[in-house]
Amino acid sequence: MTLPKTLADDVARNLVMVARLLDEDPESAYGHAKVALRLASRVGAVREAAGFAAYGVAKYAEALAEFRAARRMSGSSHLWPVMADCERGMGRPERALAMAGEPEVTRLDKAGQVEMRLVAAGARRDMGQAEAAVVTLQSPELASTSSQPWTARLRYAYADALLAVGREDDAREWFARTLEADQAGATDASDRLAELDGVTFIDALDESSADEEGRDDESRSTDADRSAVVDHDAELDAEDDDADDDWPVAESADRGDAVSAAVAADSDSVDSDSAETEPEADTDRVATGGSVTAVDADAEPGVKSAG
Repeated sequence: MTLPKTLADDVARNLVMVARLLDEDPESAYGHAKVALRLASRVGAVREAAGFAAYGVAKYAEALAEFRAARRMSGSSHLWPVMADCERGMGRPERALAMAGEPEVTRLDKAGQVEMRLVAAGARRDMGQAEAAVVTLQSPELASTSSQPWTARLRYAYADALLAVGREDDAREWFARTLEADQAGATDASDRLAELDGVTFIDALDESSADEEGRDDESRSTDADRSAVVDHDAELDAEDDDADDDWPVAESADRGDAVSAAVAADSDSVDSDSAETEPEADTDRVATGGSVTAVDADAEPGVKSAG
């Protein structure tokens, strides 16, 4: 189908954005695909792009419908594996497995056949047939030592299937072989291999981890400072206790000496006063209203002595 130039340009721009954003931002890619679909729904390439965009956001029923439409328009079978995977996504692994045995598979190229094998193995695992999944992946392509675009994904799937049936040593070997073929880092084989080896990685650029570590360091520093303050206070208290133990004794001795000296001085003063006043009369006589009243110098004020 031929589109007017202006319309064709608008469709092409949206298809380019679908291809550019499909891996990084599938939601945006899906939005551009919907625009292209509204503009040119009778173009096979547009329906195929819309199918992949829907597949990228897990809208498997919609993706399957678009792939079927694209296949009718183009007559090609290259979408057969992804159509089978949509059946898996919709919870129908038995249909995906049935598609793996259809004549369309024989018309696929090598990459398409490997992809179909991957989908079939996944369907086996969905159905609880883990051992059958391992057997499904065993193929000449898996045993080949040459590096092809599908090699890393095939080896990874095989390693994962081996791990699912408890063959950990074999799984480790195949994860290592996956890593050899995965120069672009399309899989997380390195992480899976490290996990099997008991190695844990920490992201040095993870701000939350850095903040947490910083808080731990600050907490440890605060605890250390508090401990130092407590130790210092304890030392000061110990010094004060030692000083308190010595100081009262010396002070008491000084005070005792002072009191003794004061008492001695008072005693001398009293003796001196007594010596000076001894010859005088014991009483003083006070004339009151023409009579004489004897006042005892030792009597309390206000108490009269008998005369």
